[in-house]
Amino acid sequence: MRALVGNCSVLTVGDDADRTGLVVTSAISLSAEPPLLLACVNRASSSWPMFNRYRRFGWSSLGAQHQKVAERFSGFGGVKGPDRYAGADWTTAVTGAQLLADAPAAFDCDVEEMIDRGTHSIVIGRVRAVITTPEQGALIYWNGGFRKMEA
Repeated sequence: MRALVGNCSVLTVGDDADRTGLVVTSAISLSAEPPLLLACVNRASSSWPMFNRYRRFGWSSLGAQHQKVAERFSGFGGVKGPDRYAGADWTTAVTGAQLLADAPAAFDCDVEEMIDRGTHSIVIGRVRAVITTPEQGALIYWNGGFRKMEA
């Protein structure tokens, strides 16, 4: 699977001291009408039970400058929970979910459905709001490492 190129996104879930998140590379647009997104979340992750508990989440596509954000939300150095949010600016839109303020695209979502398959849940999010920041490039994951794509 390391040979597949994936766009890096951070999914954020929870509130205040009870918040966490993770980096996903298996995340895509599912439908334009209604606006739905799809991400695959490992059920062994610390974030997984919170999607069901909170029923809302933030989805921030990572720009070329967000490698440190990706590393924190990947748990590098043992960073967990709310500490993953340090070192970046966050905002909210409709649901109160945290969105990366300078993300190329950030989506405020309600959990529409969670479908368990294998080790993961397919989390389908209904988009409630979109925030865009043009010219941010992209951060991708390929062959075991983060790679920057400049705008």
